[in-house]
This record gives sequence, structure tokens and C-alpha cells, in this order.
Amino acid sequence: MVSVLFEPVSIGGLKVKNRFVRSATNDYMGGPDGEVSDREVALYRALAAGDAGLIISGHAYVQHQLGKASVGQNAIYGDRFVAGYRRAAEAVHAYGAALVVQVSHAGRQTPQDWPAGQDPVAPSAVTDGSTGLTPRALTEEEIWSLVDAYAAAVGRAKAAGCDGAQIHVAHGYLLSSFISPYTNRRTDMWGGSLENRIRILGEIMQRARKAAGNDFPILAKLNSTDGLPGEGYLTLQDAVATARSLAGWGIAAIEVSGGIREAKGVMSAPGIARPEQEAYFAPAAKAVKAAANVPVILVGGLRSLDVMERAVQDGTADLVALSRPLVREPDLVAKFRTGQATRATCVSCNACFNPAEGLKCRLPGKKA
Repeated sequence: MVSVLFEPVSIGGLKVKNRFVRSATNDYMGGPDGEVSDREVALYRALAAGDAGLIISGHAYVQHQLGKASVGQNAIYGDRFVAGYRRAAEAVHAYGAALVVQVSHAGRQTPQDWPAGQDPVAPSAVTDGSTGLTPRALTEEEIWSLVDAYAAAVGRAKAAGCDGAQIHVAHGYLLSSFISPYTNRRTDMWGGSLENRIRILGEIMQRARKAAGNDFPILAKLNSTDGLPGEGYLTLQDAVATARSLAGWGIAAIEVSGGIREAKGVMSAPGIARPEQEAYFAPAAKAVKAAANVPVILVGGLRSLDVMERAVQDGTADLVALSRPLVREPDLVAKFRTGQATRATCVSCNACFNPAEGLKCRLPGKKA
């Protein structure tokens, strides 16, 4: 019997050959100016050859230089980046897979060695506890400029022949910091009520549609929690309401995640060794799916085939997303399909996240 995970699924007008998603992962392989490198094209080709149905690129920043979150990050703030994504899309399409470009802005989560005299920007001047950097609050004019920057980035993803764009509204980056009351303490039309905090998402969707047309799939990666204890942070109730609004604005699918940089071990929990530790965002994904009439992508510690199958079969999600396991085994989905594996060999040590060397597994026994 063929697993439900190998059945096709539609995301807007995009038909994906199976339910496996390579979740967006910054690979630190971008060129000096943020262009797509030959190494990245080879990486996406390997993932597609390994049977991943939908590949989401590492986050590409929409504004230079304030939008940049790390060294080796890709950019999409100008038309000159279109050619690189076209090469990546062609490599992926050769294997029947789809490529979606994730578009993002660092916000307050800039590198620790941020240039002196240049302040990061965010909805409000809330110090990042992990770096000690305090951003300055965006002006009204700057917010509208950022709306246009996101919309233009979506248009470039379409111009490159990619299959969609994913707006990054998670992990403490700029849009995530707008929807959280912890990082958004504004008192104007962009802050306060949830309606105001998510206003920027609606404006981006409206202008992105003008840039890319109504048929181009726009996805969102959505935070379900800031990951910090106590009150004053993003609640699941607000995340679900945000998802419902996104669906109303025409979002094609929602990937449910969580955590910000200050909340250690939330986004990529270490030491996932048992099935009961997997799928740690499943309750949030299930709540989003019940509220928003769009496909939901589950990410977060997925390692076992049967855990992933259950998530789709019981209605928690429509697709499952992997990141760290595909760093170690780019052909993992093919192994699942052929019966060579029922569980990833990834041990969730997080050593693959290394800006100095690029994304790669450092455990013994990894095949090249």
C-alpha cells in the first residue's frame, strides 16, 4: 500500500507530487553579494533528486543592508538576483519537484557583529536579549517601503520561474516581530490590537498580488509562539486568528513553526531521539488547520515515517516539512519511498548550523 505521504497535493494552483517539504533552511552558501551560488544549485538539485516534492529556499532578504540576517545569506532585493533563482528552479524542475523562495527581513535579529553606527530596525525599540542590540523603531514611511520590498521580492520569484514564494512570519524576524506584542509595542495603526499588528501582512499580500498576479502561490511560515514563558508574548489564539486572516487574504498554504532567537532550543529542538518527542508543533498546526481553510504544513522534529503519516491521516496537517534530516540525508524521501528507511538518522545535534562552513552534517557515517 502506498503511503499517504506519496499522494499528490495542491497548493493553490500548484500541484506537488508528494507531501514532503524541505523546510526553508539558511545554508550560508550564498555568494558575496547574496546571489545564488553553484553550491546552492547543486544542493537544491540533490534534494529534488532525492524525491522532496516541494523545496523552500533559505530565506532571502528583501532589503539591503538592514534586511540581512547572516553571512552567506541569499538576497532578492534587486532584479539581478532573478537569474540565480531561475537556475535553481530549472535544476529542481528537472526532477519533477517544485521550488518556492522564502522572502524575509532580519528586523532586530541582525548579526552580532552589526556595523557600528547602523541600528537594526523593528516595529519597536526592544533589545534583543541574545545579542544586546537594540533596534530603532521603523517610521511609517519605512514600513510602507518594506511592504513594497516584500511585494517586489514575490514578483521576482515569479519572474525567475519559481513555483511560489513564502513570506517568513516566524522565528523572530521582522514580520514575526510585528505580530508579537513582545516586540511590537507601537501605538499607531501598526501596533496595539492584533488587527493592527497583522496589518502589514494584509498590505503585503495586496501588493504582492499586483506584482505577481492572482495565480502565483504565496505561502506563509507562521510563528505559533515566541517560545518564552510568561505573559506578553505571542499566543496560539493570536496565531490562529492571524492564520485565518492570511487565508482570507489569499495565502495558499501555512507552515506552522515557533520560537525566536532569544528562546533557545524552541525552533530546532535538540536531542529528538523518540517518536513522542517529534512533531512538537503539531498541536499548533492542528489548531491552525481547524481555523484556516488552506493546506497546512507541519514542521518541527519530524524523524519517523509513521509519525509523519499519522499527522496527515489524522488531519493535523496536509504536508510534512523536514530540515535537519535532509542536511544529513538529502535522499531521505527516496529512502522512505523505496522502503530503505523508516526513520531519519539525524540525531538533532544542531551542529549542521555552521556559518563558517555552510550547512552540512558533521556526524560520522554521512554519505557524500
